[in-house]
Amino acid sequence: MFNFLHKKPNVFSAKTIALVAIASLLLAGCGRKNSGSSAGSNKIRVGYIGLTCEAPIFTAVEKGFFKEEGLDVSLVKCEWANYKDVLALGGFDITHHLVMYFLKPIEQGLDVKFTAGIHRGCLRVQAGMKSEIHSIKDLRGKRIGVPGMGTPPFIFANRVLGANGIDAGKEITWRVFPAGELGLALDKGEVDAVADSEPIGSLLLAEEKVRNVADQAADYPYKDEYCCAVIVNGKFLAKNPRATAAATRALLKAAKWVEANPAAAARLSVEKKYLASSPELNTVAISHLRYVPSVSGAEAAVNSAAAEMKIAGMLSPTTDVTDLAKRAFAHLDGVSDDWLQNLQVEKVAGGQVPPDQDIRLYAELILSDTEGSCCKAKKSLAAQK
Repeated sequence: MFNFLHKKPNVFSAKTIALVAIASLLLAGCGRKNSGSSAGSNKIRVGYIGLTCEAPIFTAVEKGFFKEEGLDVSLVKCEWANYKDVLALGGFDITHHLVMYFLKPIEQGLDVKFTAGIHRGCLRVQAGMKSEIHSIKDLRGKRIGVPGMGTPPFIFANRVLGANGIDAGKEITWRVFPAGELGLALDKGEVDAVADSEPIGSLLLAEEKVRNVADQAADYPYKDEYCCAVIVNGKFLAKNPRATAAATRALLKAAKWVEANPAAAARLSVEKKYLASSPELNTVAISHLRYVPSVSGAEAAVNSAAAEMKIAGMLSPTTDVTDLAKRAFAHLDGVSDDWLQNLQVEKVAGGQVPPDQDIRLYAELILSDTEGSCCKAKKSLAAQK
């Protein structure tokens, strides 16, 4: 796959050996679900981790949307730790993922491009119900639990803190806990607030452990911002613009299908073993996301996220946000908001969520708060995002 050989036989520089080793380790973090290669204009490899919000990827494969676009698709299973690097190195060609997660690497030269928005609203900052924290400004000087430094919840929290004049590096104490243990950290008084993603945020609300102080799904200016967008390897896009456009259309069509059929999409993801969960729990998680794909919405999200990340000190103070946004986004032939507005998808019987679905499930989880049922459910939920 890589050819870093020096012109003279059996002679390698230390830098060459390091490059080979790094590339090998990164690409070893991903394994193909199906055979395939990006060579050729109709072959495309789609990366995935196995998250609830990746339902459009699984749907596009299982419903034949990639095939309808004339593509020979293969899936590449990856891990969080090296996801960005494997995409940049060509381990897979395209996926959809969090905008904020990629902006700093793009600023630093990562050759990837966003092409369209997939969904909105999966991140929250929440204060302990027993605390006196009712707004972001009340978080100054407090302890915030996060699932990891540099994770999307951490980045979102930094954005909203910076937008409210709080220096997240000096005025906040960050504490790291596994996602499924953030509620426990609040219970034990180890943190004053948490930053999390779906479905953890909704579960903590249902258990009356927290109140929202920043909700990406409901609060201005975040409620209309796309958290996840289609993103493609820059070199693949340059060589295969038609295949990139076709794959983007397949993913956008799948996003529309998921919005119309969230329960069916949740069942599909679990039954086809793309992720470990139950159809019921996965339905709850999907139902809190809005899969309303958009091209202009994604471009706007790149701009707004970059602007606030710069304010929060997560981007270089010398970065030109407008220039970064232009470098980070690519417009594709045949992929537009007009095309999306005219795109129709089926609505399958039993594919929707009953109005009281969340209430029934949360009540069941809370009332059956035992090691055998509720705790297993929480672990399953935590593994999804």
